[in-house]
Amino acid sequence: MTQPLIDLSITEKRFAEKTVIADVAFQVVQGEVVSLVGPSGCGKSTLLRIIAGLDSDYDGQASVLGHAPRLHLDEVGLVFQEPRLLPWLTVAQNVGFELGAKGARHPRVAELLAEVGLADHANAYPKQLSGGQAQRAAIARGLFSRPRLLLLDEPFSAVDAFTRMRLQDLLKAIAARHDATVLLVTHDVGEAVYLSDRVIVLASGPGRLRGQVRVDIPHPRDRRDPALALLEGQALSLLEGVAVEQSAA
Repeated sequence: MTQPLIDLSITEKRFAEKTVIADVAFQVVQGEVVSLVGPSGCGKSTLLRIIAGLDSDYDGQASVLGHAPRLHLDEVGLVFQEPRLLPWLTVAQNVGFELGAKGARHPRVAELLAEVGLADHANAYPKQLSGGQAQRAAIARGLFSRPRLLLLDEPFSAVDAFTRMRLQDLLKAIAARHDATVLLVTHDVGEAVYLSDRVIVLASGPGRLRGQVRVDIPHPRDRRDPALALLEGQALSLLEGVAVEQSAA
């Protein structure tokens, strides 16, 4: 049996006296695109931080690529909600940042910038980019180390709807070309269903598993496909159940 890239079983995660995650367990296997959705405060981003090795203060077990989560693993790429590009560096320097001063000249930087449609912006500075362009640069930076696992925390929430759709298609195409496994945190259920093989729905108070929706629709997908709408409805029904639970509490 193939070992999962992510094997997570968090019995409890607390911030001070507040329990924010309780009994959340799931796995992600090689080649999957999995989305985490749920209301604000359900622990989506916290789970991503645990998997990325940014938070080790929890009760339970977590395995990423066969060992405990660790910071700065080349095999794990991370893309945040904001691009977080260093403003004093060019786009090429940001993408190749981990190699230091010579990183911008690495052949892989040019390849990735061409792949995300920024070949003509290699020498531009972040302030000269649009929001969509900056997020493309962040995706390129996340892929620079050839990660097996790409973690994304609401990467498209700050751009307009049209740019968001283009970035969704770009992410899916790039992940397939690079054979990267993807775990995506998003508030957008339509985005989750369109991109993912599985959508994991979380409830809050504390964060816990509500259910999941499996999306067995081949790529490329048509956003207008009624089958996608049906699956989106299933995910929304799970979220509506979360809202009912919260209102009754």
